[in-house]
Amino acid sequence: MFAKRLGEEKQQEFWIERTRVSKPPSQGFYSKLNEHLAAMDFARQVWALCEPAYREESRGGRPGIDPVVYFKMLMVGFFENLRSERAIAARCEDSLSVRAFLGYGLEESTPDHSSLSVIRQRLGPEIYQGVFEVVLTALKAHGLFKGRHLGIDSSVIEANASLRTLVHRNTEQAYWEYVKELAEKEGVDPQDEAAVRRFDKNRPGRKTSNEEWKNPHDPQAKVGRTKDGACDMIYKPEHVTDLESGAIVQVEVLEGDHADTKALSERVASAVEVVNRIVANEEDGVVGSLTADKGYFAIEEIAQIQEFDIRTVIGDAHAARRRKEGLATPLRKALHRAACAVKSQSGKALLRKRGMHLERSFEHVLDEGGMRRATLRGKENLTKRHKIAAACFNLSLLLRTLLGVGTPKQWTARAYSLLKALIAYLFRPKWRFCNLYAEAEDFVSHFPKLLRMSTAA
Repeated sequence: MFAKRLGEEKQQEFWIERTRVSKPPSQGFYSKLNEHLAAMDFARQVWALCEPAYREESRGGRPGIDPVVYFKMLMVGFFENLRSERAIAARCEDSLSVRAFLGYGLEESTPDHSSLSVIRQRLGPEIYQGVFEVVLTALKAHGLFKGRHLGIDSSVIEANASLRTLVHRNTEQAYWEYVKELAEKEGVDPQDEAAVRRFDKNRPGRKTSNEEWKNPHDPQAKVGRTKDGACDMIYKPEHVTDLESGAIVQVEVLEGDHADTKALSERVASAVEVVNRIVANEEDGVVGSLTADKGYFAIEEIAQIQEFDIRTVIGDAHAARRRKEGLATPLRKALHRAACAVKSQSGKALLRKRGMHLERSFEHVLDEGGMRRATLRGKENLTKRHKIAAACFNLSLLLRTLLGVGTPKQWTARAYSLLKALIAYLFRPKWRFCNLYAEAEDFVSHFPKLLRMSTAA
């Protein structure tokens, strides 16, 4: 019985048809995703966007990767919670369902991770933005994007850089050597790394300032607090979200010490431009409000945003101590409008939606989409990868609305839910073995309802 498993018997048939190869459960999800990408004409639009980055004549070397395949591989990274391009390439090489999704046969080699790095450097940020807007346009076609009420918030991702490799900006002295010198002056053995580490942790006046120290391998990474409170090198991803549907409108990765209020009006204006391009200046697409937490409140930025005829629902953290007498009349009026918006019933409802949709987008993109720990370096590279992850989040929102599932895991779980519903139906208390044919007809008539119930579960 087990001889065949152990390979003791010779293979009887060498060539088999491709249709006879076993199909994993997740292949159904990727086939549906392929259908919806074809429906939104994803491939043609991507080719049109990437055409300026490719030459018609090749100068030799390795053949170029189809940009559609490249972006599909990044989608696999999001749906499979893969952090690095190396892990994405390994998954695409190993999985039958992903091979079918990319359009590769069993005899073909999928792209290597080094090729992913090359094509990422070749494609400019405007191409990634264009691909992001292609997905956003598909959401608009299905009524999942309005753009009337926007919310903005930022989170933290860990940079691909270490604190131990910090150097002083002026002297280029390594941080660890600097700590060893201080420890030796205090009578601590500099060769005992554990003792030096304890000394560095408890020494008075310890401060790792971004103005004095930098990481030579990733200068744009900054020292800050991670999500769990630890001190590390970080970046700050920022999401602008449609509060009516939860769709991500704009994403950008900022430096770790970038203040939320710095150039806020410029980032909001960029998001408004995206909304206007997608909705084509339709009446229901005009941005009417911007909602954020108290960390985004700066009176000058609030006044500039209100000049765009956008209502600001942002609480003032210093409202009790703020003096209005010294403010100019336009700033005083902007402060009054912002305070009234936060206290209104509609403003409170928008603040609740901000917490729901923005936190959900960060959870899906960062924690479930493999983006919490960066494997790339530089703000531009991280923004490129994060923008495609946000586009995949929007795709997941579309699939969840149309199919009831948004990820391969949910697709697989739906099959088990359907099986449970079938078992529960067949073995319900009123089952009678004497009337099998009638019960079978009853089950067939109720099958669509059971499918919807299992999908909702």
